[in-house]
Amino acid sequence: MLQQTDCRTPAVPYRRAGKTLATPFRVPDPAQPLDATVLICTYNRAALLGETLDSLSRCQVNGLRWDVVVVDNNSGDETRQVVASWVQRFPASLRYIFEPRQGKSIALNTGLAATDATIIVFTDDDVRVAEDWLAASCRHLLHDQEVDYAGGPVMPIWERPCPAWLDQNRPDLWGTLAILDYGQAPFIFEERRRVPLGANMAVRRSLIDRVGGFAPDLGRRGNSLLGQEQAEFFCRSREAGARGLYVPTMAVYHHVPAKRLTRAYFRRWWFWKGVSKSRLEQRHPVTELGIDLSSVPRLLGVPRFMFGSALRDLGGWLRAVLTRDGIERMRREMMLCYFAGYLKGARRVEPETKRTFYSPATDKQ
Repeated sequence: MLQQTDCRTPAVPYRRAGKTLATPFRVPDPAQPLDATVLICTYNRAALLGETLDSLSRCQVNGLRWDVVVVDNNSGDETRQVVASWVQRFPASLRYIFEPRQGKSIALNTGLAATDATIIVFTDDDVRVAEDWLAASCRHLLHDQEVDYAGGPVMPIWERPCPAWLDQNRPDLWGTLAILDYGQAPFIFEERRRVPLGANMAVRRSLIDRVGGFAPDLGRRGNSLLGQEQAEFFCRSREAGARGLYVPTMAVYHHVPAKRLTRAYFRRWWFWKGVSKSRLEQRHPVTELGIDLSSVPRLLGVPRFMFGSALRDLGGWLRAVLTRDGIERMRREMMLCYFAGYLKGARRVEPETKRTFYSPATDKQ
């Protein structure tokens, strides 16, 4: 069961100032190669970003050579001032980059192009990390060449109590809130057909150089809910034979704002997950279960078996309404929203030019 954690975030009294493109506040010494770069992409979350940097500043790194790169994806708040206020007191190099092109994947690729560290450790602008998080993120990647990436738990910090209709024991809807807990035992992601969350993953730079960065047309853009950029990256990594390790001690704690704990937000998130998943499977038709969707019968561009699943979900939703089972009703309703989004996404066939990927190390956009 998910742990209930209270969240009280104080306001951060920073003044607004002008933005600067790709401004380094403190540049790492090129003679000292870095073991890891912590990469944070941020959009209009200045106060929470300050919390994240505060928790990162307390990391016990055990001699790790590291820095932090913050990519400001066209924020209109005090993000730059928050980063600037931390530079002189931060225990490692801290850099700020302003990326005016809106899009999570674009910002990620901009950050990747700004570092040549051996490991890129990804987290979000609204988390608190455990003190041993960075060391746990890098340990296996630095000492085991068979591991190409790692990921760990993402636990909730509730801004208000979790609603009764969200099942805290069954994890199938947790992705809506960027929550992940695969338990206390490590395992290989490919063997369980799992992937980490983008809020808590570490990737060997050599893997990124091999398969490329993140698809620019996937991922959040401002307040949109288009996603699957990490899932698409791991489709390519699996095709390249990469292996990832789930590391239970690699823990972060993620703010769950009250505005996301509504049925309306869940419906919208699952609809856009369907749209995103449809786009993803147009590019990578072989699923985690090994099903080749390019060879299955389709109806209106959607795999025909999905219509059967939707009918079963509709029947399950009706039963849940009649029996007043709020948790089951919510689960079935979200699956129907997902189906509607998938149907919408399937009607948009992407041109071949959208199916190419570029290396962030060489992108000159």
